[in-house]
Amino acid sequence: MSEHAVLTRLVFGSRRTIAGTVYGTIVVLAALAAGGKAFQNDLWHLIAIVDVTVLVLWIAHVYSHGLGESLQLGRRLDAAELGAIAGREFAIPVSAVAPTAILVLGALGLFESGTAVWLAVGICVVALAVQGLRYALLERLGTVGTLVSVALNLALGLTIVGLKVVVTH
Repeated sequence: MSEHAVLTRLVFGSRRTIAGTVYGTIVVLAALAAGGKAFQNDLWHLIAIVDVTVLVLWIAHVYSHGLGESLQLGRRLDAAELGAIAGREFAIPVSAVAPTAILVLGALGLFESGTAVWLAVGICVVALAVQGLRYALLERLGTVGTLVSVALNLALGLTIVGLKVVVTH
């Protein structure tokens, strides 16, 4: 896989992982909204908040899906089955990679702190728009359906951004 393909997958996910990418991106956005202003001058702390939040919610997601599948099958899952769930849902923590990378660059002084936070937010909003587009293309929704799908994802992302603005100002 080329570097471009790896970067694209880290930012936007894949067809198989749309749900996890959207969920993880929303978690990252929420963590950025909650901690962005308070820790804008301590990006390492904000990185820890974002990444720990995403990892904890990924573990909870895997655990809850494991419970549900175990009940559905009427038996405990084995390690391979639980590993398959974790792998299937791995898009959740992967969705934090690109925004975290931007925050790290900010923490290292390549961007101002506020710029790094807003770039990370921007990556998340773009990722949500792309996932709306991918969904529409996979479902062959047509022009109106595609616009609605992208708009709904953008509305969700921008609502979180709006909350960030309200909370931090």
